[in-house]
Amino acid sequence: MTSGIVWIAITVICFRLARRLHARHPKWYLSPIVVVPIAIIVCMTATGTSVAAYNRGGSLLSDLLQPATVAFAVPLYKHYELLKKHAAAILSGVALGSFVAVVSSAVLMLPMHASPQLVASIVPRSITMPIAMSVSQTIGGIPSVTAIFVIVTGIGGSMAAPALIRTLRIRGSVAKGVLLGMGAHGAGTSLAYEWGSEEGAIASVSMIVAAVVTLAVIPLWRVAS
Repeated sequence: MTSGIVWIAITVICFRLARRLHARHPKWYLSPIVVVPIAIIVCMTATGTSVAAYNRGGSLLSDLLQPATVAFAVPLYKHYELLKKHAAAILSGVALGSFVAVVSSAVLMLPMHASPQLVASIVPRSITMPIAMSVSQTIGGIPSVTAIFVIVTGIGGSMAAPALIRTLRIRGSVAKGVLLGMGAHGAGTSLAYEWGSEEGAIASVSMIVAAVVTLAVIPLWRVAS
């Protein structure tokens, strides 16, 4: 129990320091989602701490993902009229994106001759962590492997989004929010809130809709496979 509390404190301190660093130097590679995992891995390696020992406290932080996801309802309420106005565009864009994410994840594994269990672990990578891990377990995947791919997708999407938005000259808050919420789920939504409350609200609803659509698409994928 003591070691668990210590690792909670270390994780929170690393996060706070990383946020300050990112605020002063807003580079993607200094984002807390990049810096904190690396710092924690270094600390665990240096102290010889096992994953099981870290999870005595780290699992408590993971449990906070669910109420944090529910808290996204607040900005959704504040920007209800904006969401209502662009509902059709958001729903159609996210639905198509979710379908492509599931299908492409499965198709990309074909040349690698991946096992069905590994494919099932990768397919839910484009939705937020708590739901992705639950879906993975339901369809026969490995939740811990799914978590890794969710993190990689979130970080990769957050890294690519600014350059993609500049290249495509995307100006609207709705388009930016959908891109970040669908393409990089939680990490993208966090970045969207840094850009503005409207972008954050759109990203939040896109992330939620993506999870719902993915839950509907995955059974179809299982039947087809």
